[in-house]
Amino acid sequence: MSQNDPFSRLPEVPSFELTSSDVADGQTLAAAQASGAMGVPGGEDRSPQLSWSGFPAETKSFVVQMYDPDAPTMSGFWHWVIADIPASVTSLEAGAATPAGAQAYRNDTGQPGYVGAAPPAGHGPHRYYLVVSALDTESLGLPVEASPAYVGFNVAGHVLARAVLVGTFEQ
Repeated sequence: MSQNDPFSRLPEVPSFELTSSDVADGQTLAAAQASGAMGVPGGEDRSPQLSWSGFPAETKSFVVQMYDPDAPTMSGFWHWVIADIPASVTSLEAGAATPAGAQAYRNDTGQPGYVGAAPPAGHGPHRYYLVVSALDTESLGLPVEASPAYVGFNVAGHVLARAVLVGTFEQ
């Protein structure tokens, strides 16, 4: 497993609370959050329930991302990116649709929305960073075709605070 820290090159920012009824920090993801579409037995490709609080009062929107830095690529693997989530939205239900006013971007399979964990069999445990970023803008103003990395690049210039949960998974 790589020791790649996805935040090592980003400015430090304050944190806030992120909880989930589906993901416990440092624990194995359930089959529901794994990818049947990518061949994981029992995988359901169901996005986890998330709730967040304690973010800065000046927050204008949120971005939700799920990233695997341990994927056998030079760029990791993006599983989920939703931007422009209104500041009034402070939770997502499991398997939830993209909130009104928000934009789901393609994951690294090329599809918009959530794709579950699917590390190669025998590759060891992978870390899945679930990140909610509080932003100083209502919209990043990005085209729907923007890549997950490009969305992340734009988030970096607007982030006020971030909340992180890290799940793991291996086959």
